[in-house]
Amino acid sequence: MPAKLIDGKKIAEEILQDVALEVSKMKGRKPCLGLIIVGENPASLVYTKKKADDCKKVGMESQSIRLPATASEQQIISEVRKLNEDNGVDGLIVQLPLPDGIDENKILAEVSPEKDADGIHAQNLGKAALGKGTLLPCTPAGVIHLLKKSGVQLSGRNAVVIGRSRIVGKPLSFLLLNENCTVTVCHSKTKDIGYYTKQADVVCVAVGKPKTLTADMVKEGAAVIDIGTTREGEKLIGDVDFAEVCKKASFITPVPGGVGPMTRAMLIRNTLLCFRGRHKG
Repeated sequence: MPAKLIDGKKIAEEILQDVALEVSKMKGRKPCLGLIIVGENPASLVYTKKKADDCKKVGMESQSIRLPATASEQQIISEVRKLNEDNGVDGLIVQLPLPDGIDENKILAEVSPEKDADGIHAQNLGKAALGKGTLLPCTPAGVIHLLKKSGVQLSGRNAVVIGRSRIVGKPLSFLLLNENCTVTVCHSKTKDIGYYTKQADVVCVAVGKPKTLTADMVKEGAAVIDIGTTREGEKLIGDVDFAEVCKKASFITPVPGGVGPMTRAMLIRNTLLCFRGRHKG
């Protein structure tokens, strides 16, 4: 029996509708998301426009700061600090990746934890790891929401995360731990990744390499979450050999239309949470 498709667009839309309803009831200033974009990376420009469009869709404001690819670390930090101090801005993100030669960790450390709409400041990641976080990293939080909304049982299950990035793999592993999964993290140095994935009830792949996960690596009935994306011409493809894996999995996310919309929806939700936290309401 083919896998049930997890419709990320539909679930993300439900989140945005909930946020829009809350924003519509607000009196006075609406929540505002500040976006800092450095350089002319085409994908980054598309993503930031979509994020600004999402803000407008739910009745929020957005403020975009564009810097040239030649901007220095100090210039970027200066803009981050300005938005940190701007009382009209509630959430803040620095669009990644940054140009070569810029220390992303140094830049991200400058974002005020209370305005960290991406949920990837070290302080917020630490809270999330302890199960105490409010501002959770967007993509991992979106994955957990997708799994729960789809009725996938997590407690007591074996989960494998392929990828260990600061933004997705690592935080997703401890969010799964917080759901009482037994978690294994695989990466580029792992020998025989298939050995681990064949035992997994839930497999999440986030490496940005097509066909990282093939059907022979998946056990019958597993839930498969495809997080990575690669552009081939005009087509966007994921890390999973979708055509074959969907024949064995019980649940699977498509690319596009799976995790991507959830990441943006969680960003909007986090912006609302930033607003609430700053205004105690």
